[in-house]
Amino acid sequence: MAAAIRSALLKHLRVEVIALRNPSPNPRGPIFRLIGLSRHFCEEARGSFLDKSEVTDRVITVVKNFQKVDPAKVTPNAHFQKDLGLDSLDTVEIVMAFEEEFGFEIPDNEADKINSINLAVDFIASHPQAK
Repeated sequence: MAAAIRSALLKHLRVEVIALRNPSPNPRGPIFRLIGLSRHFCEEARGSFLDKSEVTDRVITVVKNFQKVDPAKVTPNAHFQKDLGLDSLDTVEIVMAFEEEFGFEIPDNEADKINSINLAVDFIASHPQAK
């Protein structure tokens, strides 16, 4: 597990290698460059998530466009089975439509948990691969 995490981090971490024999008298020297790189990496990772209101709008649009759904019944709190009358196969199709809309694959164990618009929005908004 630790090796996998290390490998994943090393793929994205850029470090400037500097010889320490002649330390820089510059107070903005090597250590500050390293801190700047790590700050850039954190900001880049943080900025990769979609805005929750945008995700909500797109999820609602996907659900409203689903053939078996009455668009008038679609609300941000709608449950797929209880409120929209969808069965489990319809829910699978909706999740597949979310995958297509947001450009990433939702694992089966997570897809099984998505049974409402709120849950779909929460999962997609927190997923770094969602586009």
